[in-house]
Amino acid sequence: MNRTILVLIVLSLSVFGCRRPVFVYQGRVMGTTYTVKTILGSEQIQSDVQSILNRMDSAMSTYQENSFISRFNRSNGNDWFPVSEDVVRVVYCAQRIAAQSGGAFDITVGSLVNLWGFGPGERSTKVVHQEKIRRLQKDVGYHHIDVQLNPPCLKKFLGGVNIDLSAIAKGYAVDKVAEYLDSLKIANFYIEVGGEIRVRGRNPDRKEWQIGISTPDELGGIQKIISLSEKSVATSGDYHNYYEREGVRYSHTIDPRTGRPIMHKLASVTVVHDSCMVADAWATAITVLGPEEGYNLALRNDLAVFMIIRDKNGFIEKKTQQFNDFLEE
Repeated sequence: MNRTILVLIVLSLSVFGCRRPVFVYQGRVMGTTYTVKTILGSEQIQSDVQSILNRMDSAMSTYQENSFISRFNRSNGNDWFPVSEDVVRVVYCAQRIAAQSGGAFDITVGSLVNLWGFGPGERSTKVVHQEKIRRLQKDVGYHHIDVQLNPPCLKKFLGGVNIDLSAIAKGYAVDKVAEYLDSLKIANFYIEVGGEIRVRGRNPDRKEWQIGISTPDELGGIQKIISLSEKSVATSGDYHNYYEREGVRYSHTIDPRTGRPIMHKLASVTVVHDSCMVADAWATAITVLGPEEGYNLALRNDLAVFMIIRDKNGFIEKKTQQFNDFLEE
């Protein structure tokens, strides 16, 4: 299990006393970093946030051999496999979005993720052959698994099915921390896990939270700023986790329909939604589909979506009408 080291930082009041103090909890979990900001701080909150995030990691990580997901992937039978309620909630949501996206979002791509070197194993330098992709694709398809809410169980219909929740689990972890802070009646907070964000209330300056959308290149920078309160935002892109081989760029986002990393010009997708888990999954589905199909999917589902598309002269932007509500004026 990854050990999360939390740092509690108290940002001081401004000279004029109009800025509220904010407590910042930071650490590492799920193979990435996280930050939680509140105006209420205590060692108990620090401990509880750590516990929640560690629980998500130990349940859904493919990097931990004893997680529910790892053990389910190793199972060969088609009997119901007991898992935690958290896992069931994530898989249930994933299955719904898989159906709504026509399979563009599909958690059964785990074997293909591993094949292309984006899973827990070492990244191979060998060329991936189409025949190997075809062999693994027979076990890919969201219809190859079923989910039961009570008692919480999963079932696979093919022994080779291998699920990967990395495109939705971080969003769910954000939502779980938000549930905890809600239970404490904390009215103002900011939660971020691996770039997936949920906010409530106002920031220390008593304004809506300002969220920057990164420019998808090596230089970084901010492409756009949005203002949020009581919302979640998730961004999917191909500019952080990728590798290049013989002049070809391979993204970590795998298209379940082809079994290969995406190759289109859509560099970044940002989705604003009430649920961070849902935003996380939709961002991946739209990224898989690309700038045209993905945009049409966003329109059909009334999603607030912002796209950054590669162009020969740099980047072009594309957004749905719903996204305009969150843009800084």
